[in-house]
Amino acid sequence: MATERERPRPGSVVYGIATVAAVGGLLFGYDTGVISGALLFITDEFGLTPLSSGLVVSAILVGAMLGALGSGPLADRYGRRVAIIGAAVVFAVGAVLAGTATSAEMLVLARGVLGLAIGSASALVPVFISEVSPAHLRGRLVAVNQLMITIGIVVAYAVDYAFAANRDWRAMFLVAVVPSVLLGVGMYFLPETPRWLVSKGRLDQARAVLGLVDRTADAEQEIERIRAVRAEGRVRLRELAGRWLRPALIAGIGLQILGQATGVNTVIYYAPTIFSNVGLGTSAAILATVGIGLVNLLMTVVGMALVDRVGRRPLLLVGVAVMAVALIVMAGSITLLGSSGAATTISLVCVVVYIAAVAASLDVVVFIIPAEIYPLQVRGTAMSATLFANWGMNFLVSLTFLTLLTSLGTAGTFWLYAGLCVVMVIFTATLIPETRGRSLEQIELDLRGRVD
Repeated sequence: MATERERPRPGSVVYGIATVAAVGGLLFGYDTGVISGALLFITDEFGLTPLSSGLVVSAILVGAMLGALGSGPLADRYGRRVAIIGAAVVFAVGAVLAGTATSAEMLVLARGVLGLAIGSASALVPVFISEVSPAHLRGRLVAVNQLMITIGIVVAYAVDYAFAANRDWRAMFLVAVVPSVLLGVGMYFLPETPRWLVSKGRLDQARAVLGLVDRTADAEQEIERIRAVRAEGRVRLRELAGRWLRPALIAGIGLQILGQATGVNTVIYYAPTIFSNVGLGTSAAILATVGIGLVNLLMTVVGMALVDRVGRRPLLLVGVAVMAVALIVMAGSITLLGSSGAATTISLVCVVVYIAAVAASLDVVVFIIPAEIYPLQVRGTAMSATLFANWGMNFLVSLTFLTLLTSLGTAGTFWLYAGLCVVMVIFTATLIPETRGRSLEQIELDLRGRVD
């Protein structure tokens, strides 16, 4: 029998579980970011127009909307773990289809399949991690998913650069098969979340998992707390718009819509295009994008260190304010200085500052907050609705970005995004609740108490 000294610390166990599950985030980031470099070569090979290029990019978002919407009910019924394993299989299938595409139409279909997996992972992984995590670690553990997303984006940019010399965009997509297999195999060996197990009456299994992830907690007391909150009342899908749930839905869905509306993912999808528009050549633009990915990764680590210390809402307020300032300076420099060398330098600095602020604030909390504020009985379903809104707005923003650049110009487009950042600051200050350091059951009871 292992001694107390030989047993793994509970923190190390739960970090390991979170890391394995967050490989879904790595795939999310990789399949999102890989198109930025691949698109340059796909456009030449298939003779894409601006509209068809937009379809290749945005097809993944349509799939993500459907994947997010459909995965939650499956996770509520069959378990978070099983649903994530299913997403891993779809990730692998989509990567193979994309890497072997023989036409633009087939590539659009493949990107749609990848989107199904991305949407599922975006809804399921934060819920899985939040339900398995102790309250005092939950913020940074859920943020492991975001860290893996940024790592995936950096890896995608680096792979794009590695294969750029040979123009091998097919290899760029096929690389994703490897982490897809790792996710599926890894999740097979992980336990189900204790909260889902309690919701299905599987109390012995729930006790075992609680003892594994947090030996300092009283498993029986934790189970009784979960059961007591469940006893407050079952929530049906049609009741998601009810009065007591409305504040949570407004906060969760509003955060997704406004977060996307600020133009966050346009930099990920179209970074080389943006850098080309401000004066860089193709190779330099791709290399600069790798640097942006590294900034994104490093600042995500900063955000992870802060989210359980300063809180979700203060971090978001400061970060979005910095985003607004960066976009205002960028748009102003382009307006006043045109395409001069000074405007190019200022724009590059502003993009770096913008990405740093996004990574340390918005991207860290965007999945944490909704994973915390929804009640257990419908957490998967509510997250599906929330991430459907996220991907729907993502689709709209990415589909219209090139059109906005054409009609409003680079400066006008970023003036628009700056204004939306200001709107988000107001929304955060008035409607986003603080959840730092509180158990999921305490958060739910507080939500119910607001309308009692």
